Parts: sequence; structure tokens; C-alpha cells
Amino acid sequence: MSTVSDVMSSTPVTVSRATTVAEAATIMGERRVGSALVMEGDSLLGIFTERDVLKALGEHFDAAGHPVSEWMTADPVTVPPDTDTAVALKTMLDGNFRHLPVVEGGRVVGVVSMRDVSAAQS
Repeated sequence: MSTVSDVMSSTPVTVSRATTVAEAATIMGERRVGSALVMEGDSLLGIFTERDVLKALGEHFDAAGHPVSEWMTADPVTVPPDTDTAVALKTMLDGNFRHLPVVEGGRVVGVVSMRDVSAAQS
């Protein structure tokens, strides 16, 4: 049995709520990740994903210059690091999302993707 801590990224990409859609997309592209955690200090405010980039650009002609806070998912579902990868995968499938922030003691310690947990299941 593997846990989220076995497969998560312990260095998630983070941005502030004021980061623009274009800046976040560039950072995510450079790091080759599909999400960025929106943080204020040590507090998790939300998650901004590649799907949010598409949604933003599809809804507003100049969305690239707007802050990610307009399209992020606020207060995202999180899991603790000792969560079984099968449980994390089910959580993502049930919620129709592909990334989960990993939180321990109220502090972000990583992020896990559907790809990470799927690989652990095979």
C-alpha cells in the first residue's frame, strides 16, 4: 500500500492571488506542471490549474492580464500525506479534478496529481 507522501511533489509550484493568468501559465509551463497552489504566506487560498487557464481565456478576451484569483478554485479539497493513493485517486475521480494539495497540520507539504497516484496503482 502506497501513500500520497510516497508519490507527491514536495516542492509545489506556488503563486499569489495577484499573479496574472499569463504569468501563472508561463510558470506552470516552465515547470511542466498542471497546477499552481495559490498561497498567501503559508495559507492555501486556492488552486489554479491548466483547466482554469483554458476557462479564463475562453471567457474573457484579455484574461491573460487578470489575476488568477478570478478563476482559481478557492478552498480546494486537500488530503494529508498518509492518505492511501487509492483513496486520493477516488477523491480526484469523484471530484472531477486532477490535483490535490497535501496538507499536514494546516501547512501545505506538497501536491499530488492523478498521474502520480495512477502510476502508484499500477
